[in-house]
Amino acid sequence: MSKRKNVITEYRNYYLPLHFPVLLLSGDYWKISDISSGRLHFHNCLEIGICHSDSGTLELYGEPTPFKAGDITIIPRNVPHTTYSAPGTASHWSYIFLDPKELFRNLLPGNWKNHDLLSYGLPNYKYIFNKEEDPFIYEMVTNTIRELNNQRPGYQISARGLLLSLYIELYRIQNSLEGNNAGESSIGTINSSSTMAISPALDYIENNYMQQFSVEFLADLCHWSPTHFRRVFHEVMGTSPLDFVNNTRIMKSCNLLCSTEESILNISEMVGFQSVSSYNRYFFRIMQTTPREYRKQMIQSDQKMENQSILEYSGWMYPE
Repeated sequence: MSKRKNVITEYRNYYLPLHFPVLLLSGDYWKISDISSGRLHFHNCLEIGICHSDSGTLELYGEPTPFKAGDITIIPRNVPHTTYSAPGTASHWSYIFLDPKELFRNLLPGNWKNHDLLSYGLPNYKYIFNKEEDPFIYEMVTNTIRELNNQRPGYQISARGLLLSLYIELYRIQNSLEGNNAGESSIGTINSSSTMAISPALDYIENNYMQQFSVEFLADLCHWSPTHFRRVFHEVMGTSPLDFVNNTRIMKSCNLLCSTEESILNISEMVGFQSVSSYNRYFFRIMQTTPREYRKQMIQSDQKMENQSILEYSGWMYPE
């Protein structure tokens, strides 16, 4: 058996507004090249994609699986993947990114597990849904995209309801597979990778960024020594664990600056910084402005979602 090539993995962080943590990427220019980028990527939120035309390949953890027009893809956060079209074609897509925990806060049963639809340890996890076999899912996705595109009065309420119905159906399907280990995986055997290995740390940071914890603690979650953990984390994320934690805190603080009247000192403490000077320093490094100026710009923007500048800075805003 030939040695498996080392696949470069890229992390993409999407900033989603706290009041409505949903982002739609749609339009005629969202066509995917037939040339593979040569690298996988993963992100910090749930991705729902719909293929409008042509066909191609979706790679998950480096394993290929085909897609065609009418297919819906469901990619949980922290799952390495990439998409490319069949030779000589450019498949047309729309994408919805969302944060289920925030979008459906107080709407889901407290005893539900796996709110993020994470796929770890589920060999039969379903990433692609077919239009003919899964008409309800297809209908919910297309209706949601229509609402988000048209933006008629009450569209956010309508989109939230559609996404909740879609999410509940996906939750039922995916979690019903947890105890079913007899079948074949839809993408073959998932190989262990560095990205999967640091997923416990990524999950912990996402859920506990406001707390104080050490790199040694994160390394222990991944069952690695701190030295090895730092090296692998930097290889996968392109930054150190400490910088990643602080980047996460800054992105969370942007939401608070836009959506609350809390003081900058309080916000710095709420997102986990031990001093406001440290918060200001990291904020300027990432955003190229101060928290005070950023908040002023958001007010002056007349609530026209200038936070898109953050999306362009840190996420995937153009087709590959």
